[in-house]
Amino acid sequence: MSNRTVSDIGEHALISRITARLATPSWVLVGPGDDAAVIRPERGAFDVLTTDAQVEGVHFDRRFVPPDAIGHRALAVNLSDLAAMGAEPRAALLSFVLPDQLEVAVVDGIVDGLIGLAARHRVAIVGGNITRSTGPLMIDVTAIGSVRPRRVLTRAGARPGDEVYVTGAIGGAVVGLRSLQEQAGAADLRVGPNEEKYLRPEPRVRAGLLLGRNRAATSCIDLSDGLADGLQQIAAASGVGMTVDEAEIPLADGVAEFHRTRGDDPVCAAMAGGDDYELLFTIRASWRGRLKAVRRQAGDLPITRIGVVTRDRQLVLRTASGERDLPAGFQHFR
Repeated sequence: MSNRTVSDIGEHALISRITARLATPSWVLVGPGDDAAVIRPERGAFDVLTTDAQVEGVHFDRRFVPPDAIGHRALAVNLSDLAAMGAEPRAALLSFVLPDQLEVAVVDGIVDGLIGLAARHRVAIVGGNITRSTGPLMIDVTAIGSVRPRRVLTRAGARPGDEVYVTGAIGGAVVGLRSLQEQAGAADLRVGPNEEKYLRPEPRVRAGLLLGRNRAATSCIDLSDGLADGLQQIAAASGVGMTVDEAEIPLADGVAEFHRTRGDDPVCAAMAGGDDYELLFTIRASWRGRLKAVRRQAGDLPITRIGVVTRDRQLVLRTASGERDLPAGFQHFR
């Protein structure tokens, strides 16, 4: 019985299996089990909505990504988007597109990871959908957050002279992914800090909330598609350029050594990769006091100044040997 598949138990039993595990806060007026959810909006706040799909073979590989990590990642990518807007997560909708022969235990594991992260951030799973797939496993999550007026963060708003900052360290998730790919098929996977960053990314929800509450950022984006892409997106939305100092970019432990042993430029490789889920943001130089408050309240999360916003539209990486164009960021279909 432990090898039962989703086709063995059917849609309704699978839905009941999942919904039985969900908590329902008082502001959820109608939860799972009806045609749609009904939630009470937070008074005096805007709703912020985002969605993201995770597709087997594109976003994860079940040879080295366990079920709980699939579920964790599916929610984390959405929470990271809310963090970049300065929003507090509230609710999520979960849609499964499942192959007939997928084992029920795999679905249980995915739900374990998703519910575990949801509980940490007080996110209510208020509904969703399950349907059959003749192709890969897919998970689509829609997340809903709230943010007070004048605390909304966007990609637009950076101005010449603003300083550019990034949370945490970059490049670790790409190194973790490549390490896991090299281990695919091994009986025992070696999972260190960088592998864990890829498998179970930590969305910077608190940092995003603090940036919004302290009105410390002129623009913000999450780094799901990498630092280079984030810089390009803020520059394009704000109509500005960026100059970034290579020596200031905080690389995760082991990143430089990993890329050098493979003949790659460590900084360019780290900037071009994705899955870091850090926050990239800009601030006015005169707002450093606000940033100091964010640093104090954020605890031990590193926040590093890496560059400056410029009037011209160029995107420049300043290195010890001179200036060069930023590397291209990650894009689907490219």
